[in-house]
Amino acid sequence: MLRVAKTESGWVRGIQGSDVRTTVFRGIPFAADPVGENRWRAPQPVEPWEGVRDCIEFAPITVQKVPGINPDAFYSKEWHCDPEVPMDEAGSLALNIWTPAKTGDEKLPVMIWIFGGGFQEGYCHEMEFDGEAMNRKGVILVSIPYRLNVFGFLAHPDLTKEDPENPTNFGLLDQNYAIAWVKRNIANFGGDPDNITIFGQSAGGGSTMFQCTSPKSAGLFDKAISQSAAGIPTTYPRCFIPLADPMETAEERGVRFLHDWLGVDTIEEARKLDWRFVEEQYQKSHLRFTANIDGKFVLDQWYERAMAGQLNPKYLMIGNTDNEFIYTPGDDPEKWLKDSFGDNAEKYREACGGDIYKKVLGFDLTEKLLCEALADIGRPIYYYTFGPTIPGDEAGAFHSSDLWFVFETLNKCWRPFDGHHYDLARKMANYWTNFAKTGDPNGVDQDGTPMPEWKTYSREEPNQMLFMDEVSTTKELSDQTACLLEINRYLLNDPEARAKNLDAFFSITSTSNAKYGKAHP
Repeated sequence: MLRVAKTESGWVRGIQGSDVRTTVFRGIPFAADPVGENRWRAPQPVEPWEGVRDCIEFAPITVQKVPGINPDAFYSKEWHCDPEVPMDEAGSLALNIWTPAKTGDEKLPVMIWIFGGGFQEGYCHEMEFDGEAMNRKGVILVSIPYRLNVFGFLAHPDLTKEDPENPTNFGLLDQNYAIAWVKRNIANFGGDPDNITIFGQSAGGGSTMFQCTSPKSAGLFDKAISQSAAGIPTTYPRCFIPLADPMETAEERGVRFLHDWLGVDTIEEARKLDWRFVEEQYQKSHLRFTANIDGKFVLDQWYERAMAGQLNPKYLMIGNTDNEFIYTPGDDPEKWLKDSFGDNAEKYREACGGDIYKKVLGFDLTEKLLCEALADIGRPIYYYTFGPTIPGDEAGAFHSSDLWFVFETLNKCWRPFDGHHYDLARKMANYWTNFAKTGDPNGVDQDGTPMPEWKTYSREEPNQMLFMDEVSTTKELSDQTACLLEINRYLLNDPEARAKNLDAFFSITSTSNAKYGKAHP
């Protein structure tokens, strides 16, 4: 097996996986440490090394709130189980490669994973992100880190003056730099640099779409999978859609954070502070730093560019879980109905059969709108919904529950999954890896039987794959969903009505806006 490989910075030695046919290279540096002058700076080249570097331990995670510090938190039980996981600025920009290659000339398809966590937390070697199952399907997995929260997304006038081409979005730049590194080096690990798929979930799904719509990522990959990233913020019904900030807002927030929370007024001074202090003050501030429209890497909200066909990859898959984020009328359903739907209130009531307490689809709706927009301009797109019975509690198919299945790592989970869950995970991983190989998720199961055919989505035929307790397909829309889509199409085609509705949406977050300068429902 291929246990030693050459990178542009030096030779690396991996370690045998639990499957002898897999080699895992852990913690390969792809960029210089983001410390000192490199803090809040675009990623820089890594210093070459002599000899063979042992890459058998995962690198420290990028700076964030300590994972699992609250053992009662939902995701602490799920996978953020280790509050002792090493964390540091130094050494954190190092990626991981799982490869089944025996030599460096096999040209296997490559999947690059971008983790989620709201741009605030998470790391690329969480327990659910093991690549061995994908290796068994003939695909190389690379998981990449990136800077988070204030370390990854601070904007400040000093930074804009220092490097106008890379003034902020350092986390997205890290991702871009890592993807480019993979394209340049993956052939030595048995991969095909011309067959790369990026994929991610939640903030990783949003990151995937930012990479898909940034001109600086053009040519680095030809396929992408965005899981639970949401879609277009039409806000009927109102739901949280992550929005990138304009630079003016982002810079104002950065100035306030340095002055009010770090006690300094310049980036030069802030770079001298210990990262532990900066992170501690960030958590106390309750500010939230995420992507910004810098006019360089992020030219606009990603969904605006996607709808206009400004997409780098040729092939795209998108979807969500069935119990992602559910919105209900609350304690005053009639007020909610009028506030949310205005003149369309009765139309919506009728679509629900009079029962407005039916769950309101959040990501499901907005992603269907995105699928329609892309299909209308001739871009092939595959859409799915994930909603099997998830045992162990009453959370249902919660946000991120699909991760155990995509990576086929159910055996690492505390939940009492049974045989049909393992069957579902195997089939999902088949679809994901088939898509990575050819841009078409269809194919046969391990026993040679054809899996249900997954057709592309269109307005006329809203085909979607249903990963429930069984795998099936449908192109039927419920009356409620059809009604919501019709209302939102009207908003998309009427900029004045859409702007008015967005104003109403932001008015309910006025307190948050005043405090943080950004909408956070």
